[in-house]
Amino acid sequence: MKTIENIKEMQNEILARKREGMSIGFVPTMGFLHEGHMSLIRKARAENDIVVVSIFVNPLQFGPNEDYEAYPRDMAQDSKLAEAEGVDYLFSPSVAEMYPNEPSVGVVVQKRTSVLCGKSRPGHFDGVATVLTKLFHIVLPDRAYFGQKDAQQVAVVEGLISDFNFPVELVPGETVREEDGLAKSSRNVFLTPDERKEAACLHLSLEAARAAIESGKKNPETIRELITTMIENQTSGIIDYIEIYSYPELEPIEELKGRFIIALAVRFSKARLIDNMIFNL
Repeated sequence: MKTIENIKEMQNEILARKREGMSIGFVPTMGFLHEGHMSLIRKARAENDIVVVSIFVNPLQFGPNEDYEAYPRDMAQDSKLAEAEGVDYLFSPSVAEMYPNEPSVGVVVQKRTSVLCGKSRPGHFDGVATVLTKLFHIVLPDRAYFGQKDAQQVAVVEGLISDFNFPVELVPGETVREEDGLAKSSRNVFLTPDERKEAACLHLSLEAARAAIESGKKNPETIRELITTMIENQTSGIIDYIEIYSYPELEPIEELKGRFIIALAVRFSKARLIDNMIFNL
């Protein structure tokens, strides 16, 4: 595995591999790799000649009340994990390398962002779309891999690729979970032992919603109330949102039919956790 910090060097390496006819799979991350990232890397490894993983904690997607400096980082461990999975290139640029000057152009996401996490994080997905636009130009991937746990991000990336005609195939990866169902996340390390036990309720509430829908309940508000009651009764977390929208459009629906998502976010003392479930009826 080769670790690269310079944009031009990364581009030159990729262009050389493309001239050799090799396909490029790309897994963009902010590091502190866990099993969710590993599953995406393995999928990329199975489907491409070359695998590139980027590690870059992107300051543009952190709001004024979000602590960019506190985001967990462990480059040495990330490098070991990536190399063990057969990654060819680890791209880990500095902020100064990615943003040497104040940007004169940015990407503004106009749809799919005024709900769910985007509602309370204005500008977050503009930052995501801007850095991905840069990374797609640097890495020139044939396929880009994103975890379905952050389903709103997947929806935004789908729009970015489609609207800007990037020659990139978006490949979503299923949410990877702990044994009790909690979605794996870098932020789980911030849960207290009691909160960690309670957090399993997030996935359990979505499973309860699935059972209710399969039994014939089609009213979104009924399902929302079911999930709310479970989380409020079984955890100390504060519900940020429990929402149901069409997917990937993320538009309101009055009846549970077609392709839709149930998504939730819950705040614990030092961690905000998200989860979701996508249906196709």
